Amino acid sequence: MAITCFIRYQIDPFQREAFRRYAEAWSAVIPRCGGHLIGYFLPHEGSNDVAWGLVGFEDLAGYERYRAALQADPDGRANFERAQAERFILREERSWLENVPAAP
Repeated sequence: MAITCFIRYQIDPFQREAFRRYAEAWSAVIPRCGGHLIGYFLPHEGSNDVAWGLVGFEDLAGYERYRAALQADPDGRANFERAQAERFILREERSWLENVPAAP
């Protein structure tokens, strides 16, 4: 992977399990649509309202293909719609990270 989409979520801490189900649902959708799911992470200690998701791509063109596939995927659309209806995600921020190869 050349790039990683780092997603920071502010979640409703009283709906932690709803976010868990949301994250679990992506485990089949993201790879099917062309992304490499690195993982979703819920807070364990410290802040109780911040979660993260990391998805890798070969390049930005791969991400654009993924976005198009995701919009056409019925399971992906349903997961987005559930998040909007249940309102367990309060805010979402995306950053793009470049992978640094390990030193020899």
